[in-house]
Parts: sequence; structure tokens; C-alpha cells
Amino acid sequence: MNIHEYQAKELLAKFGVPVPAGFAALTVEEAVEASKKLPGPLYVVKAQIHAGGRGKGKFVELGPDAKGGVRLAKTEDEVRAAATDMLGNTLVTIQTGDAGKQVNRLYVTDGVDIDKEFYLALTLNRTTGRVMMVVSTEGGMDIEAVAHDTPEKIQSIDIDQATGFMPHHGRAVAAALKLTGDLAKQAANTASKLYDAFMGTDAEQIEINPLAVTKDTGSGAKLMVLDAKVAFDGNALFRHKDLLELRDETEEDPAELEASKYDLAYIKLDGDIGCMVNGAGLAMATMDIIKLNGMFPANFLDVGGGANKEKVTAAFKIILADPNVKGILVNIFGGIMKCDIIADGIVAAAKEVNLSVPLVVRLEGTNVEKGKEILANSGLAIVPANDLGDAAKKIVAEVQKVAA
Repeated sequence: MNIHEYQAKELLAKFGVPVPAGFAALTVEEAVEASKKLPGPLYVVKAQIHAGGRGKGKFVELGPDAKGGVRLAKTEDEVRAAATDMLGNTLVTIQTGDAGKQVNRLYVTDGVDIDKEFYLALTLNRTTGRVMMVVSTEGGMDIEAVAHDTPEKIQSIDIDQATGFMPHHGRAVAAALKLTGDLAKQAANTASKLYDAFMGTDAEQIEINPLAVTKDTGSGAKLMVLDAKVAFDGNALFRHKDLLELRDETEEDPAELEASKYDLAYIKLDGDIGCMVNGAGLAMATMDIIKLNGMFPANFLDVGGGANKEKVTAAFKIILADPNVKGILVNIFGGIMKCDIIADGIVAAAKEVNLSVPLVVRLEGTNVEKGKEILANSGLAIVPANDLGDAAKKIVAEVQKVAA
């Protein structure tokens, strides 16, 4: 689950992470009122969508010459103008795709005089199973571009959850950022607080870009989080009812939102073969073999190990809601889930949704013969498959036959 920048900063501030003052706004007037609460004389008005690249993005309704989704303002009138441009309009960034996203929320923050910008992120190192801090002196830039062009400027620091964040981790972060003196202490402290936030919220990712050093105006330079992207592990949200309240369903794909109601793991893709599989690994193998046979998967959909008629029917409806789907491949390995039960669900679901595209079903595992018998006697044009390779070839052939 992702949250907005203003929510991320409010959350991180609770863990002691230094962030500029700021207020969320749903209307133009709220944005103006927010600026009145800030010391000024510089304000930053930020569009709030679940996508990066907002500053370089463009609003569809405003034309190619208009400013992006992050703007500086020096007066209340400039805040009003920026808010008027953004709210209700569609922002297209490098991460939104051509369709863009409608801006329904703004974040008005206090302007900061920046001296240097850094990058700092926390995620899970899936090789070691430890928390990994990714650190770079190249803040304010596309980190993927940095990784491609100058990978030596990115350093990774693993943290064992058994021992937690230790002083040497803080020193390593400061050294990677080439900070000394008081700023090195601030970097270590900020990294420690971010680790606490990561573990305390069961986060999947905390990305700070930029982590900035402010110019010294007499009281010393300060390290401050100027932008934050936070995502949580959906499987752990039952432990965090407060975080669930931060969910903005308008930012989510409608099909993925519907799938979450039935505990289905669904991600829409750009292909034409709908997939319904039990098990993430098997689902990925199914997607791969469809592509190997010359077509592309329209989705990732894992119904899980406890699928029933309701879940299977919901899965069919979600798959068929995609107008690009020209055929469906069901690939089920019955371990905990029995093949005859899933076959009953497939038949009932196909009848209920009035299935009109080719359907190939591969069953294997517990009660597989009963399952195949149910499919054969269903009266539906269900094409059985003996194995995964056979299933992929058959669904591609069926779709091509219809197209011809």
C-alpha cells in the first residue's frame, strides 16, 4: 500500500525524522490558508499523486508550456494560482504513463534554502533477507539513471534485524554521503530514525529523494527530508489499523482495488491472455510460458491456496473487465486446494459471467481426475490441457483461431 507524500512526512515526523513544516489541502482556499500558517517567505506547492517525477510532469489541460506538479511561490496569490492550476487537472509524469493521474490533493510546505542534495532509501535485500539502506550523493535525480550511468555513486548498507541499527551503520551512511562533523551526526541520527520507521510500520520501502543539507544561516546547516515515498507490506497491515486509514483508493487501479476485496493478488498488464493461477511462482511461470509461445499475459492473478467459488467468480469478472483479454488460461496445482472444488468454481463462474472468450484449463494435484471429469461434463467449451506447456500452446492457438 502506498501513501501520499504529506502522509509519509507526517508519519516520519512521529519517529523524529526532520521534515519541513507543511499542510495538506483539498481546495484552493485550503492551500492559501496553509501558506498563511507557514513562516515563508518561500512556499512549495506540490501535487499529491502516487507517482514520482511530479516536478518535471505536465498537466494535460494546461498545455506543454505550463509548469509541472511542484512549484515555488512567494506570495499567497502565487500559491492560489498554483493550486488553481493543479487541482482537478491531470498530471502526466514519467511514472504515470500517458493517461496521467488527476490531482485531488495538494501539499503546501515551507521553502528550504538547499545547499546539497542526497538520496537515501530503505528496502529489503531479498538476497540476504536483511534491511538494506541505499545511499547516494546524487540526490534530486532519477536514481535509476544514476545506477545506470554512475553505479559507483550508489552504496548499499545491510542491517541485520536481529541486532538492529548500530552506531557503525550511522557512520557508514555519513561516510557514503561524505559528511563530517555535526552533519555526520545528523545523518547517522536521521538514518537511525528512518530505520525505526521502516521496522515500526512494516514498510516495504522508504525512499527519501532528496535528503537535503540546508544552507547555514547562522545556526548551522541542517539535514532535512524534502520528499518521501513510503510503501507498506500489505500482508502486515492487519497490525496497523492506523495506516489503513491513510489509504487513498482513488489512486489505485479499479481492478486491483476490486481484487483486494476478495484477497486476490492481481496486477494488470498490457497483454491479451488473462491468467488465473494459484501460487505466485506458478503464476510467474505461466506468464513466462505464454510469452514464450508468442503472446503476452494480460495480468498477474494469484487466487491463493484457499480459492472457492466466490473467489474464482470474482477472478473471472476482474479478468474479463479488461477489454484487451482475448482468452483465459487457468493453471491450478491442487495441494491444499482440491481440483474438483476448483473445477466446480470454474464451471459456475464461467456460466455466471457468460464467458465468451476461449478458456483453457490445466489442473494437477489432489482429486485431479474428478476435476477433469467435472470440466468435461460441464457443457461448456472448456479446453483441457495436460501440462503447462500444453496449456500455453492451446490458449494461443484458440485465440489465434478466433482472430482468424
